[in-house]
Amino acid sequence: MKRYNLKSLLLTAALGTAALSEVWAQDTLKLSFREAVDIAMEKNLEFQIQQNAMEVMKKEKQVAMLSHLPSVGISSGFSRQSGQQFQQVEGEIVVTNVTNEIVSGNLNVSMPVFNSGRRILDTQSAKLAYMAGGKGIERATQQITFDVAQRYLQVLLDKELLRIAQQNLDNQKEILRQIEGFVDAGLRTVSDLYNQQSEVARVESVKVDAEIALENDLWTLTEYLQLDPGVVPDLQEVDPESGMREFQEHGVGELYEIAAANRADKAQQSLLKDSYKKDMQAVKAMYFPRINAFYNYNTFFTSLDNRSLQEQFLKIYPQNTLGLNLAIPIFTNFQTRLDVTRAKMAYENQILQEKAIDRKVYQDVKLAHQNYHAALRKEFNTKVQVQAAEEAYGAVQERFRLGLSTFVDMATANQQLVRSQADQAQAVYTLFFQDVLMKFALGTLEIE
Repeated sequence: MKRYNLKSLLLTAALGTAALSEVWAQDTLKLSFREAVDIAMEKNLEFQIQQNAMEVMKKEKQVAMLSHLPSVGISSGFSRQSGQQFQQVEGEIVVTNVTNEIVSGNLNVSMPVFNSGRRILDTQSAKLAYMAGGKGIERATQQITFDVAQRYLQVLLDKELLRIAQQNLDNQKEILRQIEGFVDAGLRTVSDLYNQQSEVARVESVKVDAEIALENDLWTLTEYLQLDPGVVPDLQEVDPESGMREFQEHGVGELYEIAAANRADKAQQSLLKDSYKKDMQAVKAMYFPRINAFYNYNTFFTSLDNRSLQEQFLKIYPQNTLGLNLAIPIFTNFQTRLDVTRAKMAYENQILQEKAIDRKVYQDVKLAHQNYHAALRKEFNTKVQVQAAEEAYGAVQERFRLGLSTFVDMATANQQLVRSQADQAQAVYTLFFQDVLMKFALGTLEIE
């Protein structure tokens, strides 16, 4: 009865695996790293918001540039007056009860002549803010590239660990087949057979854990890319040993200089600080007098005049006014002082933000440097570890075949070899990722 239940469970698992494989094949989306980054940029909410903000800053920059030109406006109106109307006829005022239809037209032109450099400061501030936004987009692109790389490499590492687990399972099944032959020939005890059956079951559990880890990390990447429901990415392989290892000989000080010259977020904060400084200076200009030049052209048509619309509008009633307007602020209820204080505090906050960014850049570089060299040492050590484990496993396997070593020795050597291979895979991918992390910390990360 127990044997029947076991067969039923195995058959059900096989059918479920086949059905899952069929669904997997139907919903697979082949992706390269560049394609994954492109999808992430297209779907990332914060990145899209930053791009929209850039469009606003672009228009603000255009408005600041155009503020140096005169502002022009045209207006017109139509009105109808009914009742007593006052008219001057032959030197006398005559009051009549009539309806008067009036059409008016106005052309107004104004231009600041002097405002203590506020227009220039506003233009410089808008230009700096737009440049800062561009640096923000650049850093956001690097952040998305880094996030995708982290998840992308984790999936590839899971696939490598699953391959190692599968290879180990195949080897253990082959050993089980050999032990069964040895037991039938009387060369091994039944306890060795049972022990190997237990080892095969353990290795199968390890493989299941590797499959679950791969599936979880695949869905983590899928969620970050915001793929359609049921779509699973099939990632293009990368060579984890193709890292340049160009940072081995660099010290923290040298790396910090590279980061200071290339980090987009550091440059962005510096530009924002300068932009807020210009804003503060522009607000301070409100303390001083302002001079504006203006020109007004006014004309109208009235139905009380028998002459034509064209003659009244263009010849009889036009008025031209040209002049200067001087505004001297004396007491504004401290409103200007409040605006200056707000602008000053905003500028000082940007100074604090810049200092915080400087500390963060140094900490990022120092941490990346430490992890990078630790990954180098670990990658070298795991190579030695795998070589030694392979030699030990080969020797124990031969002694086991000759009946000179126990099953415990064989199982221990195999577990050590598999652990060494997994550690080496972890170390190789970790070093490759640390190279990506170092470039991200230095601000030189690009899609390659």
